[in-house]
Amino acid sequence: MDDHRTNQGVPRIDVTHPELATPQRRRWLGRLWVVPVLLMIVAVGWHYWPGAAPSGGRSEQAGRGRRFGGGAGAGAMTIPVTPASVQKGDVPITLTALGTVTPLATVTVKTQIAGQLTQVAFQEGQIVHAGDFLAQIDPRPYQLTLAQAQGTLLKDQALLKQAQLDLARYRKLAAQDSVAQQTVDSEVSLVQQYQGATKTDQAQIDTARLNLTYCHIIAPVSGRVGLRQVDVGNYVQTSDTNGIVVITQMQPMDVAFTLPEDNLPTVVGRLRAGTALPVTALDRTQTTRLATGTLKTLDNVIDTSTGTIKLKAEFDNRNEALFPNQFVNIQLLVDTLRDALVIPAAAIQRGAPGTFVYKINAAAHTVSVAVVALGPSDGHLVSITQGLALGDMVVVEGADKLRDGAEIQLPGDAPPKAGAAGSDGSKAATKDQPSPRGQTP
Repeated sequence: MDDHRTNQGVPRIDVTHPELATPQRRRWLGRLWVVPVLLMIVAVGWHYWPGAAPSGGRSEQAGRGRRFGGGAGAGAMTIPVTPASVQKGDVPITLTALGTVTPLATVTVKTQIAGQLTQVAFQEGQIVHAGDFLAQIDPRPYQLTLAQAQGTLLKDQALLKQAQLDLARYRKLAAQDSVAQQTVDSEVSLVQQYQGATKTDQAQIDTARLNLTYCHIIAPVSGRVGLRQVDVGNYVQTSDTNGIVVITQMQPMDVAFTLPEDNLPTVVGRLRAGTALPVTALDRTQTTRLATGTLKTLDNVIDTSTGTIKLKAEFDNRNEALFPNQFVNIQLLVDTLRDALVIPAAAIQRGAPGTFVYKINAAAHTVSVAVVALGPSDGHLVSITQGLALGDMVVVEGADKLRDGAEIQLPGDAPPKAGAAGSDGSKAATKDQPSPRGQTP
């Protein structure tokens, strides 16, 4: 058998061979796998290298670079924006708060006498005026009481008249020493008793007449009638808690609200100057104006638990847009900033520099970051106290994609053409230009 084969016929290397037994040659044989790997890397690099690819491939890659902010064409990306100019205007200085509509009067109409309810003369939800007839209680028992009191008065008046005549006779007899002085004094006392009885009888008559008046229930105030609390035929009493109906005065209407105590000096100063501070009531979404009025008064103490003070505004509420116990948003106008530099609130950005805007350089079609100091705002316009000048242009829409020095496209500008020069003056490669290797496709 050959010395270079095993018994199974598998060839093997004889480590005793003088040329293959050296360690250097064994290491060289172990590194032969590196060669195909290097050849593969070179082939891939040659295929994807811009100089070796066709011009169409280079243009596509350059386009991808421009779109994603990389490559030489990254600076050529233009962002469409909506501009706005810095203008002069008046900015109202308002204080906002949450208020509760509070009527001037809420009256529960109750009976002042006991009796059967025989008539209800109002409709639920009806607007009534003070003095309007509302309900009727059976007056017959009180009419009889009045007649009885009148009869008692007539009897006592007759007795009083008889006692007065007797007193006059006794005085004449006493002057002639015909009767004792004690008899005269007793008759004087009797006259006084009957005089008191007649006054009592007259009071009872007046009470009976008043009760008859109470049987005819009228509206004590003007306002809107609520839901009926009792039906006809029921026996009503003065101890009934719900009463017959509730009347709520709708015009005018008050709104109670609170403000932080820090705003108190400003409000008090304006009130002491005799200024009528306008107040606007808005709905829950703060988009619909419900009513306008004036500040009426404020409380005399500050709530120590919340650090706020209560105020009250009055509204004429002619259209009855304010409803009792309704929650509304209040805007209290305390002052107006005249001829201030204003910009739309949408232009304000906040970030690492602080409060800033993107100022438009119209000639270069670029933007720059301008740090600004803000003044009062009405929600739509913001006053600027520092950082901008009258006539400057700022970005209102599209600021989320901007950076300092970014190129922009204003409304009315022509869109950028494909293959246009970038910000560095370089052009995208075309099929007429030679590749970096001097090759043409």
